[in-house]
Amino acid sequence: MSAPPTTTTTTGTVPHNGLAAAATSSVPIVPAHPAHLPTELCNVCLPADPAGTTVVPYKSAHKLEGKVVLISGGDSGIGRAAALLCALEGAAVIINYATSSTDASETLSLIRTHCGPSHPCEAHKIDVSVESEAKECVRAVVARFGGVDVLFNCAGVGAGGRGDVLELESDEWMKTFAVNVHGMFFLTKAAIPHMKPGSSIINMSSLSALLGSPSQLDDSASKGAVLSFTRALSSQIVRSRGIRVNAIAAGSIETPGTGAGGEVGKSTLGTGTPMGRAGVPGEVAACMVFLASPESSYISGSTMHPNGGMPTNS
Repeated sequence: MSAPPTTTTTTGTVPHNGLAAAATSSVPIVPAHPAHLPTELCNVCLPADPAGTTVVPYKSAHKLEGKVVLISGGDSGIGRAAALLCALEGAAVIINYATSSTDASETLSLIRTHCGPSHPCEAHKIDVSVESEAKECVRAVVARFGGVDVLFNCAGVGAGGRGDVLELESDEWMKTFAVNVHGMFFLTKAAIPHMKPGSSIINMSSLSALLGSPSQLDDSASKGAVLSFTRALSSQIVRSRGIRVNAIAAGSIETPGTGAGGEVGKSTLGTGTPMGRAGVPGEVAACMVFLASPESSYISGSTMHPNGGMPTNS
């Protein structure tokens, strides 16, 4: 993998974790749309202003030092960015992936590039919708690391823009719920007995759960279930077990999963938000790190909304 990128802002340079910044320039590093940053840069840098005209390196502060973080869907997109930021914060990181060992290896390589070759990180190939595989993954993590401090249920699928309920195949509907809802449940159920008081569970939802996307019926319904599960589970275990449970309802984020619309789709993604742009994976991952850290110790049963300023009722 290539050396970590350099970064320029309109106000100066911000070196961090070996990410030496380039010389100060009055020219923004990106014209207006941070989602057009190189993939690696999206994972280690964040927009410095709402319009996304400048970026700065992510600043870690040992928020997760010594913690064990398990991330489903950690091989790409938001999951990959979360894996890297958690590692930068000092955590041992274990990612799950469904199909692409290449993507998973790239995520681990990215962690080792920015955190050192000996940083503890692993990848496990599992189908989260199969309970026995979810159990085995957690068993392996506990055997290797002694427990789980943070669980980020980030794996997700969708039917990909079926415009009519009559066009949505039943098997597509079932697959979406199998991964987005059942997989979350299976991993959570397996992990809870191995989580100490002070641990955190974070579930990935979507803005479509709140607004109801007409072209994403299955995804909207499944992500709504994720929010309800989050609230109910928090009420059940936050006092009895001392485990906080929260969700993230992300809006338009440019990831490999949102690239199905081609270049036209990418260019219009997020333009309807008050900020006028799509988000980058690191902007969601930063929310995940906050919810995983002691800084959110009085927050449970809640939902964060990295969505470019879209108003919600939750």
